[in-house]
Amino acid sequence: MTGKLTPRPATCSRAALVMAGCIAVVLACSGTASAQEELEPTQNPLAGSEVFQAKGCSECHAVNGLGGTVGPDLGRIPRRRSFHELAATLWNHIPLMGDFMREQGIARPEMDAREAADLIGFLFTLDYFDAPGDVDLGKHLFSEKDCFVCHRVDVFGGEIGPNLDFVGQYGSPVLVAAAMWNHGAPMADSIKARGIKRALFQPGELVDLIAYLQSVAPQSLEGPVYVLPGRAEGGRVIFLEKRCNECHSVQGVGGRLAPDLAEWGRQWGLTEFAAAMWNKEPAMSALLAEREMSMPQIGGVEMADLVAYLYSIEYFAEPGDTEVGEQRLAEKDCLYCHALRGEGGSTASDLSLLRGLDSPAAVIASMWNHALLMKGGEETAWPRLSPEEMADITAFLQAAAPER
Repeated sequence: MTGKLTPRPATCSRAALVMAGCIAVVLACSGTASAQEELEPTQNPLAGSEVFQAKGCSECHAVNGLGGTVGPDLGRIPRRRSFHELAATLWNHIPLMGDFMREQGIARPEMDAREAADLIGFLFTLDYFDAPGDVDLGKHLFSEKDCFVCHRVDVFGGEIGPNLDFVGQYGSPVLVAAAMWNHGAPMADSIKARGIKRALFQPGELVDLIAYLQSVAPQSLEGPVYVLPGRAEGGRVIFLEKRCNECHSVQGVGGRLAPDLAEWGRQWGLTEFAAAMWNKEPAMSALLAEREMSMPQIGGVEMADLVAYLYSIEYFAEPGDTEVGEQRLAEKDCLYCHALRGEGGSTASDLSLLRGLDSPAAVIASMWNHALLMKGGEETAWPRLSPEEMADITAFLQAAAPER
C-alpha cells in the first residue's frame, strides 16, 4: 500500500472494510497526528482483497455475509490460521472446487507468486479488525465499570482521570490500547484510594465501550488520519527495546517469568489485545516492581507495530523440514507421476528441476497452477496435506530448486 494517505469516513462496517480492502488503522497522538513510514509489506492484504475479487473467489465465498453462498463464509472461520494451514486448506479444497467449476463451466484461475502471497495475507488478516460495537451496551458498561467516576466524556463524568473525548475522533483500538497501557499504573493508586474495584474487560465489552464513547464524544473538525497497520518487524524491535523479552518468551526464546506469547492458541485482534493488556497490567506492574524495572511507555504507532508482531507470530508457525519434506513427497505418491533427481515417475516434471520457487508463496502458486493438470483416480487419490506436511514439502521444494 503506497501513495498519499487521505482521510476517509471512520464508520465503516467490518464487512465493508474487508470487501473494499480498506485495511487502514486510525492512529493519532494528542494534538499531532502520527504516521508510520510507508513501506510496501512483503504480503499485502489490500492487494489480496483485490485478488480475491479478480479471481472470482467472491462468486462462491462470502466474507462476513458479503459474497457467494456456495462455499463457506471465510470471515466466519472460528480461528485464525497460519500461512501453511491456509495453503493446505486451499490445496485440499481444489478437487471439490474444481468439480463445481467444471459443472458450472467456470475456468479456474491461475495465480502467480505475488497473487498467492497477497491472497493468503488477506485471508489471514480477516479478523484483525472488529465488528462495530453496540452503543447501548457500551453506555451500560461505562456506568457498570465505574468509568464515569474518574473519566468524563462530553459533559458526563468525573474529572479525576483523562477526558475521553479523544475517542470520538481517534477511536482506533490501537490508540485505546496504548492510552490504557500508559494510564494503567498511575490509575492504580487513584482507584485504590477511592475504594473503586479495577474494571476488567472482555474483548467484546471494550468494542462496545469504544462505540459508545465515539457516539457521544464531541467530533473534531479535523478528519481522522489513516495509516498502515503495524509493521511486524518494527514490533519485534520494540518488543526487545521495551524489554518485554525479559519476562515473555516467543516460541521458547526469551524470559520464563510470564507466558510464552506464541502459545496463546491463536492470534489476538486489535481490541482483544487492548483488553488483554489492560487486564494483565496489575500483574505486570507487580512483576516489574520486583525486578526494579519501570513500566515502559508505548506510543500509538509503537503499539500498532507491537500488535502486528504478536499477531504474526503464528503466521509461519510450522517451520518446514527439508528432509522430512522429501519423505512426504513419497508418502503422498507425488513421485508416482513426478521424478526427483531423475528417479520416480515420468508423466510429470522432475521436482528437482523446477525454477522460480524462491519463496513459500511461489511454491503454493506453482502447486495451485499445477493442480489444473492433475486428476485423482483409483491409483492416485488426491493427496490431502496437513499444515505440517505443507510446510515440509514447501521447504524441500524451495531448497531443491536450482539457482537461476
